[in-house]
Amino acid sequence: MTHSTRRSAADRRGARAAAAAPDASGAFTHRQIVTILAGLMLGMFLAALDQTVVSTAIRTIADDLQGYDLQAWATTAFLITSTIATPLYGKLSDLYGRRPFYLFAIGVFVLGSMLCGLADSMYQLAAYRALQGIGAGGLMSLALAIIGDIVPPRERSRYQGFFMAVFGTSSVLGPVIGGFLAGQSSLLGITGWRWIFYINVPLGIAAFLVVMRVLHLPHQRRDHRIDWPGALALVVCLVPLLIVAEQGRTWGWDSGRALLCYAVGTIGLVAFILAERAYKDDALLPLRLFGNRSFAVSSVGSVVLGAGMFGGILLLPQYLQIVHGSSPTVAGLQMIPLVGGIMTGAVSSGIIISKTGKYRIFPLVGIVFMVIALVSMSLIIGADTSVWTLVPFMILLGLGLGFNFQPVILAVQNAVRPDEMGVATSSVTFFRQMGGTIGVAAFLSLLFTRLPTDIGNAFRDAGLTQATASIDLDKALSDTTQISSAPAPIVHAFKVGFSDSIDLVFLVAAAVVAIGFFVLWFLPQLTLSNVSGIQARQGAAAGTATSDQDDAGEQATESVGAAAPTSVAPPVGRPGDDPR
Repeated sequence: MTHSTRRSAADRRGARAAAAAPDASGAFTHRQIVTILAGLMLGMFLAALDQTVVSTAIRTIADDLQGYDLQAWATTAFLITSTIATPLYGKLSDLYGRRPFYLFAIGVFVLGSMLCGLADSMYQLAAYRALQGIGAGGLMSLALAIIGDIVPPRERSRYQGFFMAVFGTSSVLGPVIGGFLAGQSSLLGITGWRWIFYINVPLGIAAFLVVMRVLHLPHQRRDHRIDWPGALALVVCLVPLLIVAEQGRTWGWDSGRALLCYAVGTIGLVAFILAERAYKDDALLPLRLFGNRSFAVSSVGSVVLGAGMFGGILLLPQYLQIVHGSSPTVAGLQMIPLVGGIMTGAVSSGIIISKTGKYRIFPLVGIVFMVIALVSMSLIIGADTSVWTLVPFMILLGLGLGFNFQPVILAVQNAVRPDEMGVATSSVTFFRQMGGTIGVAAFLSLLFTRLPTDIGNAFRDAGLTQATASIDLDKALSDTTQISSAPAPIVHAFKVGFSDSIDLVFLVAAAVVAIGFFVLWFLPQLTLSNVSGIQARQGAAAGTATSDQDDAGEQATESVGAAAPTSVAPPVGRPGDDPR
């Protein structure tokens, strides 16, 4: 090897190292950030896609595995482990660094996906989905925390907009891919639905290799205690509550099993609070974070908005499939206006926040958009409503969602100490997911409670009775496909009744989202720092924090009920106003 060849090889190695690590001050270039983003977005795409791709194919999977009555447990197992793992990843990554836990999350997700594809029974599938959920719990929250490490808050929102674009794209592709693969009896000698899990394997391996190569974040370990009692108490609290949220409609919300879940969950919650008080700063979720107004408001707002957002989004595909007769694949394509609105809202708000530093106004405007869209759809949706009539309101709902996702995360990351960014980010993600779980359970319960009455009324208005309709309404509600073969008057009456029930649920969802406006009205507008999380930690360790870091420290001491210094935040009630 010649001297020039050796030098060019060394230059390439040096270029790869420069592309993977920050400079001495902890700053990353735009090219480095985009390179890291590629791996993070691929991981997030896997987690977001998996939620929607499985939901459209679960009936086919359950039939093939001869476990139709057990299908809910495959979804519940994934939900339980991913929800519980989310705050654990946040705290542990603050202590030990992001990279090893993000790689661990990808590896576990890929392993769980491979095993899901090999499942021979619904019990096996539920167990492997639980393993998959352990990985999925870290893919989204850690990606947002890593962005907080490498990008200053002032610039962060425009990069987080890419994540929302990935999330929106997966929302469309999930039903399309799931419907296509579930509809194939065999691909390359393998049952079609198994490819839903197998496609995660090469994508996950690619994400693992990219992250392993480009993500090298400096981290300083500190002395600490591991909050195992808090983690165990969180499991005791959440598992029964998530189970009853998924199964309560089937069991009955006041059944013996439901009441037992409530009792165990309450005991777990009390034990969790006691453990967090005892462990103080080493706690899984330090209770003093709730003394930070940005964190407290964002956490409560995430629960409320999660319930309204996910509950509302769930209902649109239901309406399109049952009333319009769309297949899961077609329904996914018909949701493109909603996804387009999400992407537009996320990207545009990110650009504006980067230029102006104002983030508080976007969640408030977004909630107004969402309420208008949900109320409008509750008024216009009917058995004969055209899909094109819904498009403007789907776009408006998407814009509202796009305006809400990233500014709330940004507000929390900007307001807490740099060494708590992981736990703060994952906590807000956790509260949003819990709100979504509660919302989906509540809205589905409301829908199925109202359906028999509304469909019965529609039959009577059409001059039909259940006897003359010659259908079993209870069976029809369990399997709506049998309605398609009924006479046209019966089909139309059923659609009218279903539309009436959907109208009510949309209206309730609008009321829930509106509560979020009053919660987020108290979100303070703080000055966005020009220092990334890594730079702030390095500056604090060296004792040479910049003035921006001093601002971040002042903001992190903000407390509920205390008057915010006028040099940090404007008075509540002046949206977007910043005296600086």
